[in-house]
Amino acid sequence: MDYGRPLEFGISIVPEAGLLAQSRALVQAADANGLDLVGIQDHPYQRRFLDTWMLMASLLAETEHVRIFPDVANLPLRLPTMIAKEAATLDVLSSGRFELGLGAGAFWDAIEAMGGPHRAPAEAIGALEEAIAIIREAWSDVRSVQHDGRFYRAHGYHPGPPPAHPIKIWIGAYKPKVLHLTGRLADGWLPSLGRLSVDDLAAMHALVDEGARAAGRDPSAVRRLLNVSGSIGEASTAGGVGSLDGGLGGSVDEWVERVSGWVVESGFDTFIMWPGATETSQVDVWARRVVPGVRDAVGSR
Repeated sequence: MDYGRPLEFGISIVPEAGLLAQSRALVQAADANGLDLVGIQDHPYQRRFLDTWMLMASLLAETEHVRIFPDVANLPLRLPTMIAKEAATLDVLSSGRFELGLGAGAFWDAIEAMGGPHRAPAEAIGALEEAIAIIREAWSDVRSVQHDGRFYRAHGYHPGPPPAHPIKIWIGAYKPKVLHLTGRLADGWLPSLGRLSVDDLAAMHALVDEGARAAGRDPSAVRRLLNVSGSIGEASTAGGVGSLDGGLGGSVDEWVERVSGWVVESGFDTFIMWPGATETSQVDVWARRVVPGVRDAVGSR
């Protein structure tokens, strides 16, 4: 199941205030080593976490090449009109190095505690669909955004400035209706290994593909990203990368084998590693040994 898309690789960091120096070092290492992406989770209700959007702005100013995205943005606590404005602003400031990961919402009690809505699953999906429509319209060349929906309204909102490049929208999705919506409307599917098993992947890809075809799109138009947490060089079970507390473990060769398999057999093209340690050596070995190894293995297979 290879959709034929070019491979990309990145890391994700935790926006914990007490780890700011280490997180900056990880991002600098990703930038220096030629990685493509840095993702940052967005949980504003987590008291130890910095605001993800402010942190992304700071890190974009401190890097030169890597693209940065929320992994994924907390829609229920952020109006889609403001997401569109902030995303376009970050893209302009960074000369086109911002992408948008977007989620329908989770941890509803914590969201409600901050004054946000507590949405049922069907409501969260409906709000996500409306938000995508508003954001895309705001990034277009329309003079004003007009939207009168169940969850969001925009009457005469004047968008701008436009993004520096066509920002991609990647959806964190797991349930059938959101997977179908991802295929219809999004530029990418962005799940996390751990919230799904390898055995689930084929059926989930099929739902994304079904949504794409229903919208008249080629399924290969949807990037397939995967968040993978773990440590390179840790002991593993026989036969490949094994489970560790907090993620996957294994040698460089085991990581290369497993990740290249996820490309050729499971259809993924983009891998975001959540390092199990804050040392930059994990980013170095990911970028300098695992990534080129995966590229070679996929090419030969």
